Amino acid sequence: MKIRHFEDLDAWKAARKLAICIYELTGRPEFNRDVELRRQMNDAANSAMANIAEGFDSGSDLEFARYLRISKRSAGEVQSHLYTALDRKHIAGPDFERGHRLAEDVKGLSGGLIRYLDRRRPRPARKA
Repeated sequence: MKIRHFEDLDAWKAARKLAICIYELTGRPEFNRDVELRRQMNDAANSAMANIAEGFDSGSDLEFARYLRISKRSAGEVQSHLYTALDRKHIAGPDFERGHRLAEDVKGLSGGLIRYLDRRRPRPARKA
């Protein structure tokens, strides 16, 4: 199957699921008094999704891989914020585990795509 649009990428689909999950969690009343954490979590989840889309349209494998690395870091940031939300009792264990797993999916799929792009890139000839 030829990938024609960023929406076809499993990594982007996983990032979308993560963003939906995080927006649902941070929309709960428990986050009403923790506006900064809510904003940071939403921004990081949105960044994970948006960077995959932006990188897909960047025009080169090298640039796409760079954006995928940013997406992975954003998913890691979501995971860290989930610990804060758990510690502050804004979310319970099952919510934490779901969000953490979804972020891990984004990181894994993005990492696989990075490895694929790296293998496709021609290597410079070795000097004798």
